[in-house]
Amino acid sequence: MPNDLPLAIVMNAGSGRGDAEAARQVIRETLEAAGRPHRFFLIDEEHPIKEVVAEATAHAKREGGILVASGGDGTINCVAGSAWREQLPMGVLPQGTFNFFGRTHNIPADPREATEGLLRGTLRNVQVGMVNDRLFLVNGSLGLYPQVLEDREAWKQRFGRHRLVALWSGLATMLRGYRSLRIDVSDGTQTRQLRTPTLFVGNNALQLEKIGLPEATDVFRNDGTLAGLVLKPIGKLTMLGLILRGALGRLGDAEHVVSFPFREITITPKRRRERFKVAVDGEITWLDPPVVFRAAPRPLVLVTDGMRQPGEDPG
Repeated sequence: MPNDLPLAIVMNAGSGRGDAEAARQVIRETLEAAGRPHRFFLIDEEHPIKEVVAEATAHAKREGGILVASGGDGTINCVAGSAWREQLPMGVLPQGTFNFFGRTHNIPADPREATEGLLRGTLRNVQVGMVNDRLFLVNGSLGLYPQVLEDREAWKQRFGRHRLVALWSGLATMLRGYRSLRIDVSDGTQTRQLRTPTLFVGNNALQLEKIGLPEATDVFRNDGTLAGLVLKPIGKLTMLGLILRGALGRLGDAEHVVSFPFREITITPKRRRERFKVAVDGEITWLDPPVVFRAAPRPLVLVTDGMRQPGEDPG
């Protein structure tokens, strides 16, 4: 890859726990010192993410450059969707709380180190998931998990973007109560009728390892396999126990958890007109059924300095 391709950097001014403006200054200084052409496209209250990503994408196409996401999972997802559709190479400068995608590809959270890695990076094909026509990098889900994420965002707005805030908000959602999904799940050859609090689909081996799912190995192969997880109908106390197991990396051996590798599944509700609340890399949307999860038909082209190995976590 030529080392002089211009960078169109989409930056979320509100992402992460640090000072976004300070991170922007570090990124700019690093790129200017290397003589790398670049331009920032900032997301703020007056410039919504979709408009900013569209402008940056048009610029990257016009200049023959790289589309770069600087922000949390939501920003990275939106930029990745545009880069994938337009077949542009993509770079990532993480700023979010968990950064599973960045950590999977050995992209540091430190803005200077991440920018230096981007400058010396090479192109790598990366598997991405699809839920209907929406792309996801880390996970997609129905049912309780989207509600947990929605409540977590409200807690973060009030108490700050910290991992403990995310944990406590999840516990509060569980204790408040939830209803189970009644769905049919088909893999094209067999259909199962399920009653479950949530259906979770993972495309990130690191996240799956962290919660203790053996399907992490299947996803790591990057061959079109995704990981599915459903919970059997359970009470609040059992659910709290499962949260603890997940935090300890032992969710895969819990008796109330069913996990499985797959290439494509179709979900339809028992109630014909029921819509699904779906979480896509932490962002909430509503989809009409049927909802289809599958690996995308072609990879995302990522500029990265390396990739983690199973069992390795760059932190």
